[in-house]
Amino acid sequence: MDNNIETVFTYRSSSLQDTDALAAAIAAVSEPGMVIGLDGDLGAGKTAFSQCYARHLGVEGIVNSPTFTIIKEYEGRLPLYHMDVYRISLQEADELGLEEYFYGQGVSLVEWSSIITDLMPPRHLHIELKSSGPEKREITVTGIGEPYGGVCRALIQKWGKET
Repeated sequence: MDNNIETVFTYRSSSLQDTDALAAAIAAVSEPGMVIGLDGDLGAGKTAFSQCYARHLGVEGIVNSPTFTIIKEYEGRLPLYHMDVYRISLQEADELGLEEYFYGQGVSLVEWSSIITDLMPPRHLHIELKSSGPEKREITVTGIGEPYGGVCRALIQKWGKET
């Protein structure tokens, strides 16, 4: 099977509770070494999604955007490596040794992942959030290769091709 085959699921969220339900479904099937890229405009809900996802991984306490620290590590059912690469260049990101996180025993959650597309593993889950109102979001989840295609197929099975 081609590792670059993409499986796409589109989810329409009308509230933070809807976004939380999506984050819970993804957290439930997360496993060691999983890499999730998050993209969207400022205010699209990347950090809110990250907070929901972390809670469903069993992370206790406050989870906030690692904007100035770049990487924050949390303990839950799996270690969570929460990254925000908005303020760094591709070269600076390369020097951080992100592959140690990407291929480690936890989940890497990368906000603004499109900035470091060249450094992202060829297989990963990509989540694009688009605001369509004060509470509404269109969330596109793309599984690139396996096991990420399986994550999208599980979401499609739960909610249908597009919800």
